[in-house]
Amino acid sequence: MYPVSERFLARLAESHTPVTRVQLFLTDGRVVDLDHTGGSVTVDRGQAIRRTCTVTVPDPALIPRTPTDQLAVYGARLRIARGVEYGDGSSELVPLGLFRLDSVDGDVSEGPVNLQGKGLEAAVADDKFTSPYRAVGSVVSAITDLVRRSLPTADVISEITDQPIGSRTYDVEADPWAGCQEIAAAAGAECYANADGVFVIRVMPDLATAEPVWAVEASEGGVYISGNRAMSSDGVHNGVLARGENTSENAPPVSYLAVDDDPGSPTYWDGPYGHRPAFYSSSTLTTVGACQMAAELKLKEAKAPNASGDISSLPNPALEPGDVIRVTHPDGSRELHQIASFSVPIDLGGDFPISTISAKEDS
Repeated sequence: MYPVSERFLARLAESHTPVTRVQLFLTDGRVVDLDHTGGSVTVDRGQAIRRTCTVTVPDPALIPRTPTDQLAVYGARLRIARGVEYGDGSSELVPLGLFRLDSVDGDVSEGPVNLQGKGLEAAVADDKFTSPYRAVGSVVSAITDLVRRSLPTADVISEITDQPIGSRTYDVEADPWAGCQEIAAAAGAECYANADGVFVIRVMPDLATAEPVWAVEASEGGVYISGNRAMSSDGVHNGVLARGENTSENAPPVSYLAVDDDPGSPTYWDGPYGHRPAFYSSSTLTTVGACQMAAELKLKEAKAPNASGDISSLPNPALEPGDVIRVTHPDGSRELHQIASFSVPIDLGGDFPISTISAKEDS
């Protein structure tokens, strides 16, 4: 969760006036605070571009009409934040993302105007290779090189133990951002642009050991609105075989099979669910240890949909995918949920749906 004060979290459950800010960073250096009447920021771990936004503004002057306008807008960025007023004249804002402005449309006479943007991963993804590209070195250095190939001043933060990778050559037209994800998997990690627009390499928290960052309670003073729980075996695997072979470096084939070895899990490898393996291969994997980390990362994703939830609560803009929250339902039952996606409104109202990728009962 984005660092916020205890006062901020307590205020979310109280009657308060939300504060939102949308700033437009034009390519000519100007920064414009936009009056806005609606919109939202969607954050989804399952998407290559983790954060996307829509903003509705009343001023039709934002629609580019001349070449000068177009030069100022195309390549511009949006910075969005939401927070709370405390009633004493002070407020606290939380960033929701730094976005590349991708489209502007609306009624040229009366408005409103709709703005749409994508997280900075889009700048890396769209910068397809025009000649073969060879990634070498370690996980962190290879990802940093790929990101800064497209965004030379980008900040890249690593929260992992770095690992060497086998060389990987990407063909013309290949997606560099997909390459970043492939390389991160060699360390059992994921890579994304966070709410500040900083690229982060980290291992997803383990639901079994992570501390809940927020309580969603169906009680007086709680933030709970509604909740659903679902289970499905569609696309659910309880084992992942990760394999690597790098002929350019004369590295022998290596592999590792990660399985759900929890006897209490409904997808236990040796239980009634049976064996349902998935497979992953990459030339970046040159050791059994690298295969193990990749297999275990993929296994978390492969088995997680077996238990999922859809929670609706009062908005908390500080949450991040991977955060663990404690949910208390109206019947008193409690569960720990790990967040997969949510959508934050940037107007004064709006629902706050949270989808989770895994869940378990909480004592």
